[in-house]
Amino acid sequence: MNISRTNPAYFELTLFIDYGNLRYLFFALCLLIYMTIVSANMVIIITILLEKSLHQPMYVFICCLSVNSLYGSAGFFPRFLADLLSDSHFISRPSCFIQIYVIYTYASCEFTILGIMAYDRFVAICQPLHYSSKMTIPKALCLWAAGVVYPAIFCGVCLYLSIKLPLCGYKLHRIFCSNWPVVQISCVDTTLNSIVGQCATLTTIFIPLLFVLYSYMRILIVCKTGSLETRRKALQTCVPHLVTFMTYSTCLFCELSMSRFDGDKVNPYVVAVLSLEYLVIPSLNNPFIYGLHLPQIRTVIFRHFKIRQQKGVQI
Repeated sequence: MNISRTNPAYFELTLFIDYGNLRYLFFALCLLIYMTIVSANMVIIITILLEKSLHQPMYVFICCLSVNSLYGSAGFFPRFLADLLSDSHFISRPSCFIQIYVIYTYASCEFTILGIMAYDRFVAICQPLHYSSKMTIPKALCLWAAGVVYPAIFCGVCLYLSIKLPLCGYKLHRIFCSNWPVVQISCVDTTLNSIVGQCATLTTIFIPLLFVLYSYMRILIVCKTGSLETRRKALQTCVPHLVTFMTYSTCLFCELSMSRFDGDKVNPYVVAVLSLEYLVIPSLNNPFIYGLHLPQIRTVIFRHFKIRQQKGVQI
């Protein structure tokens, strides 16, 4: 394939290794993971949409997390599954930048949504008398929209700067397209890209992180002096959010750390695993944590399955 070295029409993902016949096993496992992600998150979304008792801000945000997981997975898995069975791993320039945008907006929106959920729990536990007025369904949807639009704009700016860069190479040592490896093969100074990227990281990751920490400090103070019922409510609704937030933070930290290393000097299996984890683990973790831990959702899901089984027996 003839590729220009100054303005490549294609990129090559060089992290893929010739696994021989094992690639069919890897394909089957990854397809199973993708189908599990889609099925589990769709169950959460449909359950919350159809059950009127779950039409509350907290469950709206849980539904938003599942929608975001489907969005991020769709930006990664179809192309990844095709690459597992392919002998060449070239991706067109437009497709590569589209994948970068989808994956980066998914990652940013995950953090902003989790930050908004921390605010929801803070109001519910620390200001219970004002919760019904401060957190309504329209306000929850507006907060979700803000949490999506802001990262979408910032990621768009970062991507625009990367698209405009003249490139002196076409090889990306990754299993999917990522912004920093593209910036690294630029022929010109990339200080502006680095500054804008750091600003995007600060505003979409560390600000929500600080807000979550502040919210839970206030919640802990209230629980320390509150009643047993307050502690029970906090434990029931905050533990899934904390587990989700800590899991995603750890996965994203590993990915961000890995993206700053020279990929050629790191074991390719380590790079592949660390690249996959923040796309796979949170998308699997969220529906199972919320679906199995929160009794309101778990009860509705089991009830629907029981009704379907009874109808199947009658037929």
